[in-house]
Amino acid sequence: MSALTVDHTSGNDREWDDLVRIWEQADVPEGGKVEIIEGIVAVSPPPGRHHNFIAAKVQRRLHSVLPEEWGVYQTLGTAIPSRKGCYVPDLAVVPVGVVLGTAPDTYVPASAATLIVEVTSQSNASNDRIPKAAGYARAGVPLYLLVDRWAPAGPAITLYGEPADDVYRVLWSGKFGDQVDLPAPFGLTLDTGMFPVG
Repeated sequence: MSALTVDHTSGNDREWDDLVRIWEQADVPEGGKVEIIEGIVAVSPPPGRHHNFIAAKVQRRLHSVLPEEWGVYQTLGTAIPSRKGCYVPDLAVVPVGVVLGTAPDTYVPASAATLIVEVTSQSNASNDRIPKAAGYARAGVPLYLLVDRWAPAGPAITLYGEPADDVYRVLWSGKFGDQVDLPAPFGLTLDTGMFPVG
């Protein structure tokens, strides 16, 4: 992962605009991902096939329960300017009207998401666990599902909810193979037994 740092001590709008401009203009290898994490523009390589398999399985299940006016988007920029962040989650459940009606075209406010799903990659798993979880909580995203393939004790899944400031409450935690119940508005049980390990 490579990074460009912008001084973010002042916290003004111009600084956010500068970060977004760098993010939008970053020269990234095909399939790579650029995010702003705590004021740092970071470039990640394309995720591996197991990572993509998990995201696709979760996306398929989410589509089965969502009404037409909601979408499940891969690699949709989600901005949290107050945390100097613009993340690109593996999946974001956002109303279609927000995606079509938001300016600029490159991202939506993270606060518009009902659920964010992140599948960790070995090179940057700590970002999904700590600063991005805090950012999504700060934005008020009601549910954050972390599929942590690289958890220290083995592959794990954690469902976070009830955000307050920069902190989530753990609603459920388990390991690959367990079933995860996503509460309303989803009312969905995810069987993680199909998730590949490693």
